[in-house]
Amino acid sequence: MFAAYAARIDRDQPLNGLELGDRPEPQARPGWSTVTVKAASLNHHDLWSLRGVGLGEESLPMILGCDAAGIDEHGNEVVVYPVVGLSGHGVGPDEPRSILTERYQGTFAEKVSVPTWNLLPKPRELSFEEAACLPTAWLTAYRMLFTNAGVRPGDSVLVQGAGGGVATAAIVLAKAAGLRVYATSRDEAKRKRAEDLGADAAFEPGARLPRRVDAVIETVGAATWSHSVKSLRPGGTLVISGATSGPNPQAAELNRIFFLELKVVGSTMGTKDELEDLLSFCAVTGVRPVVDTVLPLDRAREGFEKMAGGDLFGKVVLTV
Repeated sequence: MFAAYAARIDRDQPLNGLELGDRPEPQARPGWSTVTVKAASLNHHDLWSLRGVGLGEESLPMILGCDAAGIDEHGNEVVVYPVVGLSGHGVGPDEPRSILTERYQGTFAEKVSVPTWNLLPKPRELSFEEAACLPTAWLTAYRMLFTNAGVRPGDSVLVQGAGGGVATAAIVLAKAAGLRVYATSRDEAKRKRAEDLGADAAFEPGARLPRRVDAVIETVGAATWSHSVKSLRPGGTLVISGATSGPNPQAAELNRIFFLELKVVGSTMGTKDELEDLLSFCAVTGVRPVVDTVLPLDRAREGFEKMAGGDLFGKVVLTV
């Protein structure tokens, strides 16, 4: 079957390790299902895998891709939940949690095999391309907002780094849930897009906000950390799920954190139940993922290049 896969690790030039070509079809195994992939979406996780983060040389070649929507062996339209091992379903009970492509072949292929427990029905209201955007970036944003930040309608939130998959999702979800939304981006066009998506206002990074916020959605890391902490009201919550600009800010702002009794919460992915809730939320409200580009699988390299260059707003989707 045709696939996009990591053939080698290159920490400095990750795309040098990306290959497109034939790979073996998944083999049947008890408790697992094989999905015919209709659409899959890119995440920064795929780029980091090519750098060797979470993926060792001993596991190569590895088909990339965490997210997919497709059709199972029984003809059901399904969405793949990409975390394997968390529940023990379909794998050993002591197996640690991992994301597809860390231990198991991924979704950038004509077929993917996952534990049957990892499949959720695709709402008929969502296309395969839309549904394929949700399991990683959009699920991460959903958990950050509604589980770990604990925001309620009427609260205010700052989303750092508008344009990235998680940040874009957070803007759309927060607005749909009745929040006041501020966003930042270095790029004027991306600030305008953020406002078009529902942000009440968008600013350059580091700008003083009209008011301090109840929560900050942080995926940028070192470059925006100080601004995130300073933008919170007393008792507010900073939720972080990534650090694309680096993990070590120049100032940790510890005095401000303890004096204002701020909460700093780490967040990774989300649960299967949260993904089910997110699918329902999109189906009921009409919220749809923001898609930057749709490409056929054989043009996956173009999608990786857009993501590596930061030249996108929303998700890159690969169709099979």
